[in-house]
Amino acid sequence: MSCPLNRYLLLMAQEHLEFRLPEIKSLLSLFGGQFISSQETYGKSPFWILSIPSEDIARNLMKRTVCAKSIFELWGHGKSPEELYSSLKNYPVEKMVPFLHSDSTYKIKIHTFNKTLTQEEKVKRIDALEFLPFEGKVNLKKPQHIFSVLEDYGLDPNCIPENPHNIYFGRWIADGQRELIESYSVKKRHFIGNTSMDAGLSFIMANHGKVKENDIVFDPFVGTGGLLIASAHFGAYVYGTDIDYNTVHGLAPYGIRESTRKTGSQKEIPKGMEKCPESHVPVSLSYHLSDMFFDLLNFAAETLVLGGRLVYWLPVYTPEYTEEMVPWHPCLRLISNCEQKLSSHTSRRLITMEKVKKFENRDEYSHLLSDHFLLYKGHNSFREKYFSGVTKRIAKEEKSSQE
Repeated sequence: MSCPLNRYLLLMAQEHLEFRLPEIKSLLSLFGGQFISSQETYGKSPFWILSIPSEDIARNLMKRTVCAKSIFELWGHGKSPEELYSSLKNYPVEKMVPFLHSDSTYKIKIHTFNKTLTQEEKVKRIDALEFLPFEGKVNLKKPQHIFSVLEDYGLDPNCIPENPHNIYFGRWIADGQRELIESYSVKKRHFIGNTSMDAGLSFIMANHGKVKENDIVFDPFVGTGGLLIASAHFGAYVYGTDIDYNTVHGLAPYGIRESTRKTGSQKEIPKGMEKCPESHVPVSLSYHLSDMFFDLLNFAAETLVLGGRLVYWLPVYTPEYTEEMVPWHPCLRLISNCEQKLSSHTSRRLITMEKVKKFENRDEYSHLLSDHFLLYKGHNSFREKYFSGVTKRIAKEEKSSQE
């Protein structure tokens, strides 16, 4: 018999918008839940209605997420006060009673998104809820239960409507881990480089990867260790390597200007692969981004446990980007693909993949025969295209300053 689902309201942060949905889906999956919602789109709205099997799962979700601010057990909602009150009157009384009995203490808070209310307006909204069967005592400092009215006035600060688009009422369950972004800020670290990952994205990557206690997390491009810090915070054993000795030992920063080189012994060309494109022949002395993807995905496919995840950044030149350019592997399934814009013509995409098939020797090169693999060559010239755009921008700015 399936467990009945309760409705919850998530109040989301208004940053890293592209990464929010994959993070919530990954964490629900990690804790035995499933992403179920009647909402058609999640766009930029800070209010998400979800169906979650239990309050324990909801609390576990909030112990990890950095994209959500708070979660509430949703008792009612509507597009007007009248609709809200009607919705609340239809909420099962037996679900309310455990939190409203005479021995309990509570308080009611008013949250507004994109609008500020006066104290008088807030009190008026609280008074309008007197029809609810509250029997406990009000305690504003240390209440046992906190209830909230949340009003949504849209996203445009220059066009705030008189009345909210939606109004919600619910019991506060828990807050997210937004404080981790400040606690682990790169500004507070003793050692960083010019490519150190900011704390917010580091924790998002760990959550996309479903990193949990006693997991082993390896970063082959560890740099100054930002990603491992987030994983270690969640209880994982972490280690990493980097081709830049100075960076790993704190001697110098590094950045996108560093040229890539390949070290190690040459590989024997596997039978049947003699006609591979030149830049993808394993014995090639050049080492392009496409070669790095080839090695990275093979390494992940061979070393990850089933269900383990690979999370990495894919730099793209946006005028030429297509979804077919995302590397694939027969042992890995694409989970999410999120964009972070870097400039008008470049971005990087956070790719999350999950191992779904046991690695076999024939899997190492089979994906090179795919028609999609030729598209990966477009990544090889990213560095040139990136600096071409930078050069043009600088030239344009200099010309403007001279006019």
